[in-house]
Amino acid sequence: MKIKHILFKVQMAGCLLLMIVSASCKKDKTSPIAANATPTTLGLYEYASDVNKRVLIAITKIGTQTVNYGSIFDTGSPGMTMDANGIIPASMITSSGFVFTTDSVVVNGITITSKKDSISYGDATGITKEYGNLAYTNVTVGNSLGSIELKRVPFFLYYKIIDSKKNQLAAHSADVFGVGPGLSSTITAISSPLRFFTYGTGLTNGFKLATLPTASFLTTPTYVAGLLTVGLTSDDLSSAGFIMHPLTPTVLYGYSPNIPGTITYGGTTISAQFLFDTGTPSVTVIENRLASVGKLPSNTTVTLTTTKGFTYTYVTSNTGNLTEVQNPSNTQDYRTILALDFFIKNEYLTDYTNHQIGLKNN
Repeated sequence: MKIKHILFKVQMAGCLLLMIVSASCKKDKTSPIAANATPTTLGLYEYASDVNKRVLIAITKIGTQTVNYGSIFDTGSPGMTMDANGIIPASMITSSGFVFTTDSVVVNGITITSKKDSISYGDATGITKEYGNLAYTNVTVGNSLGSIELKRVPFFLYYKIIDSKKNQLAAHSADVFGVGPGLSSTITAISSPLRFFTYGTGLTNGFKLATLPTASFLTTPTYVAGLLTVGLTSDDLSSAGFIMHPLTPTVLYGYSPNIPGTITYGGTTISAQFLFDTGTPSVTVIENRLASVGKLPSNTTVTLTTTKGFTYTYVTSNTGNLTEVQNPSNTQDYRTILALDFFIKNEYLTDYTNHQIGLKNN
């Protein structure tokens, strides 16, 4: 995920929302786990500030704590990260780490290990870094309108977060719910929390994301029912119209979400490795080592085509489909990253079991 932070305090339905969104003022009711081939459908929250957009998933319980946090739903990274503030006692949190002396400690139903590290988001032009420890816990996502419980999820519990200007960000200003298919490049025990749901007989481990309605990207976080389907049927994988893209295994970090193809803009066509990233709020980045760096002008037509035949065309404007050309020597990143606007027009599917990503025009 290439993350640009937007910090807000928003009042909705009697709850103070820190970051971008709260889940619900009511206590969550965890839905029973299905024992058959019926997928579970959850709502997500949409939010916008100027050209920046976010899609968020509600976290309503972590360990034994009932909470109200909105976490960035991120197809561009694997694994959940969560600020420790409000989750464990403040006396355990310092600017240099958590206070405990054993190999691990259990607090509020959360097992915190002594494995300490940092996780970075962004590229060489601007990196935000979270500092924390590997932890394990049960997590409930969703709200009173529908939720699921994820069992013993390995995640990154962080005690501070620093942006590219060395500023410490507010607590829970950038919690991430990363659903990418691979493993964390920092701590390989961490992967998508959706892998830790009991799917039920006949379902494939994975999810699909419906198109995000433009009208719901408002300055107040807006709940949209039915956006996320957890658990895939045989029809999803064979006859629902998705073009499937087998993923390539890496030596250390599981299966890469990058999809090969070509991209054309302003008369230029280049090869590309595409990352389709709900965690990038506004600007699609085309990496071209031979081009000048800069923003594409409005009314530029951009067409991407994957090697499996998925094609998508959009036109840039001042208010949407913002796109810039970058050089990998500047960003230290070779991937062409499609921002959140892509998901307004296209459906997206990840099949963890068979290691593939499905794309579908809508």
